[in-house]
Parts: sequence; structure tokens; C-alpha cells
Amino acid sequence: MSKRILGLIVILFITACGGKKNAPAVPDKADLLAPLKDQPCLTGTVLSATESSVVFNWSAAQNTTSYDITVRNLLTQTDATQTVSTNTATVKLLRNTPYSWYVTSKSSKVSTTTKSDVWKFYNAGPGVVTYAPFPAEITGPAFGTILPSGTTTVNLAWKGSSVSSNIVAYDVYFGPSANPALFRNHTTDSFVNNVTVGANTTYYWRVVTIDSNGNISDSGTFNFYVKG
Repeated sequence: MSKRILGLIVILFITACGGKKNAPAVPDKADLLAPLKDQPCLTGTVLSATESSVVFNWSAAQNTTSYDITVRNLLTQTDATQTVSTNTATVKLLRNTPYSWYVTSKSSKVSTTTKSDVWKFYNAGPGVVTYAPFPAEITGPAFGTILPSGTTTVNLAWKGSSVSSNIVAYDVYFGPSANPALFRNHTTDSFVNNVTVGANTTYYWRVVTIDSNGNISDSGTFNFYVKG
């Protein structure tokens, strides 16, 4: 065997056994800790009659160099996101207001990120004895869905929740107007099946949640389109 061929064999062996470096690990999912899920937050520092600062905590996630914490005002459906390097953040919030939040784990070594679960809570306000339910979470049809030609019925579905677990009914508004009329009054289900729809039409709908104390919350108006 010539020296040249032997040298090539050695190089191939080194390349094969030199071992490719392991790819950087994807960030782990963070576990949310506080504010507590589906509970009033009573631990914030009061800043004024309308605002307080709330400390958020979550578990440290492996293979993570930073976190994005996203807090959503459930009344206005607006998000606020900040990036932190530790597993805690302080956020200024409106009092007597429902929020949801989640954490995204990120790494400087990979582009892949990992999102935590989404929790809801109610930021306490002055003189609050009872808390309105969280706005209903629309699960289908999703906002802006385009349904195929030939669709004649749809199933409306949503998910309700409240701090006190005292939801008693839902009012469902539905129709082809941007300000839909009352369609189902005080239904105790979280769905309305076999709703008749027509072609080439945009439909609008919203859900008002009612609890045993008479408190209400509005999901906001959603829409979907049925093709011709």
C-alpha cells in the first residue's frame, strides 16, 4: 500500500471519528409560577388608583440565555413584551383588569425558541369585592377564518373561565352585521352547533360571559367568511 493511499485512509478515519460537534441544545420550556393561574393578584405594589407593578416569576429553563415575557390586557387585547436575562420581571399594569401571560425561552446559540403555557389572572383593584369573569376565549371558527364553498352550517365554540368559577351563562351575538344581534340568550353551553350560514358572506360574532354576581365580560367581536 502506497504512502499516499495510507495517508488518505488516515485522514478519512480522523474525519469520521473526529466527531461532529453536537448541535446546540434547544431552550427548555419555562414553568410559570406567579401570578397564580386563574386567581386575583393581590401582591402588586400600588402606584396609583389605576396602576400597580406586579412581579412575575417562572422556573429557570435549561439551555436558555434570555426570556421574552408577554403580558396581554384581555379587555383591549393588546400585548406588552419585554426581554429579561433572569426568570423574573416587574411589569406595570392597570388595576382591576384581567390579563394573560406567557414566557418564551431563547438561546443565543440557536434560533429555535420555546413557549410556556399561557396563564390568566386578575390584577386586583381598589374596593373590589367580586371579579368579572375572564373574557371568553374563542376557539372556533378562529378570527378571519375562510370557510370553503358549500359550507351551510358552522359550530361556534368558546372557552370560559373566572376567578371564582361562578359563570352561569353566556349571551351569544351572531349575524352578517359588524354589530351582530343577540342570537342565543343565557345559554349554559360553551358552544352553539349547526348554525346556518350562506355563501359569499362575512359573519360576525361575540360572546358575553355572565357570572352569579351579575358581572359580565365581552370576548370582543370575531368574524369569518364563507366562500361562494
